[in-house]
Amino acid sequence: MKLVTVLAFFILIISACSTKEKEEEVLDMDQVKSEIQALEDAYAEGEKAQDATAVADYYGEDAVTYSRNQQPKKGKTAIRENIASNMANDTLGNYNVYKIVDLFAEGDKAVEIGSWTEFDADGNELQNGNYMSYFEKRDGKYVCVRDMSTTTAPAKSSM
Repeated sequence: MKLVTVLAFFILIISACSTKEKEEEVLDMDQVKSEIQALEDAYAEGEKAQDATAVADYYGEDAVTYSRNQQPKKGKTAIRENIASNMANDTLGNYNVYKIVDLFAEGDKAVEIGSWTEFDADGNELQNGNYMSYFEKRDGKYVCVRDMSTTTAPAKSSM
């Protein structure tokens, strides 16, 4: 019995002292960038087509979005309803283009810093701004779980 106890003790010591490094998966950042830009392009196409469901496909079920001049929307259903409401009130036909400015990724998570530009139906630039999106890869594809956007337009005077 003593031999088994001593042997178990040595095995425990040896396994505790093991310095085997965890091998990190090296991400192909070009591939990640391509996947994220495809999400941004699909979002923009959904907006242009006035398809709230297509736009909301960008988000995970538990997403929270912090849009300009609004309270945060929590959950994909609330986000989709907000998008649909905004689309119902849009009579101008304006559309946005989204571009990745910077991208950070590790494991199954990615953070994108991007820029957006709004155009009128004739292609004239109206305004622009920036956004930040946090993605998690779920079931083999990235979904946005948090995002926030700003505009570079000056604040409107209340006078």
